[in-house]
Amino acid sequence: MSKQADIGVIGLAVMGQNLVLNMNDHGYAVAVFNRTVSKVDDFLRNAANGRKTIIGAHTVEEFVGMLKSPRKVMLMVKAGEVVDGFIEMVVPHLDEGDLIIDGGNSHFPDTIRRTKQLEEKGLLYIGTGVSGGEEGARRGPSIMPGGSPEAWPLIKDIFQSIAAKTEDGTPCCDWVGNDGAGHYVKMVHNGIEYGDMQLICEAYSLLKNLGGMSAEEMHAVFAEWNRGELDSYLVEITRDILAFKDEDGRPLVEKILDTAGQKGTGKWTGISALDLGMPVTLIGEAVFARCLSALKEERVTASKLLRGPDADFSGDRARLVEDVRQALLASKIVSYAQGFMLLREAAREYSWDLDFGAIALMWRGGCIIRSVFLGKIKEAFDKDRNIANLLLDDHFRNVIDRCQPSWRRVVSLAVESGIPVPAFTTALSFYDGYRSERLPANLLQAQRDYFGAHTYERLDKPRGEFFHTNWTGSGGDVAAGTYNV
Repeated sequence: MSKQADIGVIGLAVMGQNLVLNMNDHGYAVAVFNRTVSKVDDFLRNAANGRKTIIGAHTVEEFVGMLKSPRKVMLMVKAGEVVDGFIEMVVPHLDEGDLIIDGGNSHFPDTIRRTKQLEEKGLLYIGTGVSGGEEGARRGPSIMPGGSPEAWPLIKDIFQSIAAKTEDGTPCCDWVGNDGAGHYVKMVHNGIEYGDMQLICEAYSLLKNLGGMSAEEMHAVFAEWNRGELDSYLVEITRDILAFKDEDGRPLVEKILDTAGQKGTGKWTGISALDLGMPVTLIGEAVFARCLSALKEERVTASKLLRGPDADFSGDRARLVEDVRQALLASKIVSYAQGFMLLREAAREYSWDLDFGAIALMWRGGCIIRSVFLGKIKEAFDKDRNIANLLLDDHFRNVIDRCQPSWRRVVSLAVESGIPVPAFTTALSFYDGYRSERLPANLLQAQRDYFGAHTYERLDKPRGEFFHTNWTGSGGDVAAGTYNV
């Protein structure tokens, strides 16, 4: 069998097909296989018609036999057991030094496990985030590879050639780190995406329900926002969505049922934040907002029984629009600050040498959260790679200072009007908490020591020295072990 393919792709759903075509556009011969074999023939007859260097296989053995050594097999299949199943199918046909790549949204602990297991067999493994959706996969996605370091030189040219490029031509793809680092960074990317989408939805709700704006008017607002500091893919598509008319000429967005779905990466981000003790509150609220939206029938019932204020706004609408814009910008800064806090803590926990500026650069193009904003994040890390929090960077601190009056007005107005803005609100609460030298956790620690003898530290004693008080006079003097979960 002729070994003519530079890389092989298993999985011909939308993302897989478009990555194959992208690779082929850049001069790479690609072998393809799909569990439902008829999809291979359909792909070759239709989307890949006339492309002689895209070749189809009807069995795994035939597929692997088409690949040049060292073989590079990329899985574009559903995360979880399906990935493990295909790995088991492919491994018997591979030789030492061959490479398997998982390009799906796998949970990073699975990637850590798979990297170890395959390296023990003499094989190489990469778990890579691929962001940008259908269009990104076809024209240039953001690619975040991690896994076996020895594998990177084997795939670097292919990945960087098909990736999106920044204005200066830099690929939105670079090596992230060992074992699960690539999929972890993609997970946090998706978590930030959840936060961005929720913030935009809250801005839309305020403009519509307080400002009384039509979809056409909001389209104009988002179009204007996309020409300034909020220039981003998600603001851009929101602009387009608001202009889209149904067959009867009315805005389609207003006919869509208000229940949101999710595939799990936002939830994984929140769980990881809890595991690592990082207050990634905005992404958590964004996930819970989707969960609340799913309770549609309960909300319909509650809307008839539970009372709140009527949304009533008689102020300056132009000022409201500008206040919402600045609140959106400030909240977005908090969302990214929290995301990078989580990345920093994960790097410590899993011994990954993450380059945060490079990660921001990888997100500049191709991906769902791409925006002008990310260039400023890269500049912040270029100035100080070890900065504890993006909120401490001069640029972001100045932007927050400028936006803060509008941000507080918007949250206050929303609360007074009974309009839920959980992401705006938690962003502001986090900011106020982070800038507070003293929080009421002293009382919390006293409570814990009172009922559970969990001990506390004192302001007038060195850190690390713990005390217990017999608060009632009738309890014992034995303290419980001091620990943090």
